[in-house]
Amino acid sequence: MSMVEKSFPVSWDQFHRDARALAWRLAGIRPEWRAIVCITRGGLVPAAVISRELGIRLIETVCIASYHEYVEQGELKVLKEISQELLEDGGEGILIVDDLTDTGKTAGVVRAMLPKAHFATVYAKPKGRPLVDTFITEVSQDTWIFFPWDLGLSFQAPIGKGSPG
Repeated sequence: MSMVEKSFPVSWDQFHRDARALAWRLAGIRPEWRAIVCITRGGLVPAAVISRELGIRLIETVCIASYHEYVEQGELKVLKEISQELLEDGGEGILIVDDLTDTGKTAGVVRAMLPKAHFATVYAKPKGRPLVDTFITEVSQDTWIFFPWDLGLSFQAPIGKGSPG
């Protein structure tokens, strides 16, 4: 696997617009969803936006930790399972929400729990894209997305070489 070469910083405004765009698409797929299953932690913010836009009151979390080096995703561990009532019918009518599908490993684990659910992410990379039903923006596998909750306000170096002046 190659080292990460590109960075894609996302502002709060941009993320909010993208999450609302995702909600818009999801509203056109099904008039009413039974619940959202949010993959923590990344799915918390888009799940809040989507639940507000689509009027979904029941939000469940599935908590998965990946123990990883800088580039390779390592072992996945489920820290909190999905409630039994939502697992019924294979998750029919359930919306799974995450911020990003990267390698698809986390998505694969949750898909196995809810095979009939609809999987939606704001961003998708090529390896994870086949596991997702609906997404807004695809980025290359070697792009690192910096989400607004991971960023502070600081100077950004110019993309091209040269001085900032």
